[in-house]
Order: sequence, then structure tokens, then C-alpha cells
Amino acid sequence: MAHATATTAETKPWGGGRSPFNVSYGKMMMWFFLLSDAFTFGAFLISYGTKRFFSAVWPDPNHVFHAFPFMGHMDLPLVFVSLMTFILIASSVTMVLAVHAGHYGDRNGVIKWMLWTIIGGIAFLACQAWEWTHLSHLTGGLWGTFTDGDAPKAIYEAYYNTASDAWAAATPAELASSTHNFYNFFFTITGFHGFHVLSGVAFLVLILINTVNGTYDNRGHYEMVEKVGLYWHFVDLVWVFVFTCFYLL
Repeated sequence: MAHATATTAETKPWGGGRSPFNVSYGKMMMWFFLLSDAFTFGAFLISYGTKRFFSAVWPDPNHVFHAFPFMGHMDLPLVFVSLMTFILIASSVTMVLAVHAGHYGDRNGVIKWMLWTIIGGIAFLACQAWEWTHLSHLTGGLWGTFTDGDAPKAIYEAYYNTASDAWAAATPAELASSTHNFYNFFFTITGFHGFHVLSGVAFLVLILINTVNGTYDNRGHYEMVEKVGLYWHFVDLVWVFVFTCFYLL
């Protein structure tokens, strides 16, 4: 009888407390949140890809994204968005260094690298704000106004490769629809990502304040820095997919 009781105790399901995966509850919940968020971004990008695949013609990123601040009308395809991408990836590196400093209880190191991460996030948001402003001026407002299928093809030349066969075969109605759909998806998806970056910067500022006040020294660990680091790396990873879908393909 005693043997049966011992067997039952050994096979009893996990009842809480320390995770059997050696991960804290808070970190596991962050992973669950990021997984659900990945599904949301995935749904957006799959919708974009489907619409693009079934469209006869589509705006050319080299023509749409060729401007650079204070460079006038110089043709610099994808240079500005490459700068944006570099800034965000660099901020991911500084976030890694902040987490590393937290593992060793180095409060000054955490403060220094989180400050650089916050600066990187703000710089990225400033770049995105300029890009949105520039494109909204070109399109007549956010989400575009390309709904007039009777407009001449010439008004769309700035967004397409006019030497392509797809451009030659496209009707004004197809160009209006494709351009409108492109900007709908662009402003929606990059705006959703930008909101995540803004939220991440807000989280970083709050955790930086806690770090300065010695909150995590009192707790004996810097796990909150690691958790917000997971969120920040996720935001950076999503940008890689957004960058690929909108700017490269």
C-alpha cells in the first residue's frame, strides 16, 4: 500500500511553483504573448502576400522608397530604410548587452546599454515618422487616395517600373487598385509595428527608471530586463519580415 502511495506521488502532475521547463512564470507568459503576436503579424503579412500574388501589377519598392531626408530629389533606392534597419538591429545588440550586464548584477552597465537601446528606438520611430509624412504627401493622405480607375496611367509612373511588361499591360483601373492596396497594407502593417516599437520604448523607460532606483538590486535579479529584451528582439525580428516583404520583394 505504501508503495502505491509513493508511485502516485511520483507521477502527480505539476501543481505550480517552479516551472518544469526551468523558466519563470513571467518569462513563460511573455513567450505566450509573443507567440500570439507572431500569429497577428503573420496574418497581416500573409494577407499582403496573397493580395500581391493575385495582382497583375504591383508598385516597385525601388521607385516608391528612394527618397532620403534633406537630399532633395536624389534617387537613392532603399538607402533610408536600410538606415532604419541598421538602427533597429543596433538597438537589438545594445539590448543584448543590457541583459548580459543584468546577469552579472551590473546596474551601471544595464543603465548605459538600456539608454542606448531607448535612443535607438526613438531614432527608428523618428525615421518612420519622416517616411510616413513623405509618403502621405505623395499619396494624398494616409492609406492613399488611388481609387479613381479613370485616371491616366501617367500619375502612377512614380511608383512602378515603367519598363516592365506588367506596366505595359496594366489598365488604369488595375494600377489604381494595386497602388491603393499597397499603401493600405503598408501604412497598416508598418503602423502596427511602429506601435510595438513605441510600446517597447515605453517599457524600456519604465524599467530603466526601476534600475536607477535599485528595484532589481533589491529583488536580487534583473529578470524584468530579460523579459523586455525578449519583447524588443521580437519587434526587431518582425521588422526583418516587414522589410523583406515591402522593401525588397
